[in-house]
Amino acid sequence: MWGTIVNVLAIIGGSILGVLGGKLLNADTRDTVTKGVSLCVILIGLQMAFSTEHLIVVLVSIVLGGVTGELIGIEKFLNRFAASLEKSIKGGLGQAGLAKGFVTATLIYCVGAMAIMGSLQSGLTGEHSILYAKSFIDGVTSVVLSSTLGIGVALSALPLFLYQGSITILAGWIEPYIIEEAITEMKATGGLLILAIGLNMLEIIRIRVGNLLPALIYAVLFTTMITNLNLKF
Repeated sequence: MWGTIVNVLAIIGGSILGVLGGKLLNADTRDTVTKGVSLCVILIGLQMAFSTEHLIVVLVSIVLGGVTGELIGIEKFLNRFAASLEKSIKGGLGQAGLAKGFVTATLIYCVGAMAIMGSLQSGLTGEHSILYAKSFIDGVTSVVLSSTLGIGVALSALPLFLYQGSITILAGWIEPYIIEEAITEMKATGGLLILAIGLNMLEIIRIRVGNLLPALIYAVLFTTMITNLNLKF
């Protein structure tokens, strides 16, 4: 849970900084910082991807995961869910600045592949590198958002804690049933997804990362099969 706790603190801290002095940051500074963070995300993704011991597992998992995700329409589902959540929350809280900040920040921080992969990593391996990177991104974003939308941005830390914390706890429960080799290949596969997120942040290319999420499941299944059958690649 430590990764999620750091994420919560980053959002709250960034929001406070944004309310107090966020307007002092001009557009060029915000853009440069955001792109710098994007490069760090790419570096983390590469570092994770290079941990693979079975490249064929990562390759097949990404291909089949992408096909599965497109058939299911995960990215579209996430977008529809975000729109529905925004509508319901705004309907309940009204259009006040506090509500707008809360809704906008909650959607940005919770609806995405990085929140899912980071929470899974924390629960399965005890590592928090993805959530640490996400914390930095969310902290910087909080400064920018709260400078215009107010302290309501900080309130998004609560649903984020519940959402990511639940995934982390669930991952911790199933961890004893997953072999170490499978976790390694899932980490490597997830690294490519993190790399894709970094590229999206730089707006170099648009990759539907949400539709690649099933690749994490395939990585676990294929690695378990290879290990149990003692196959060599």
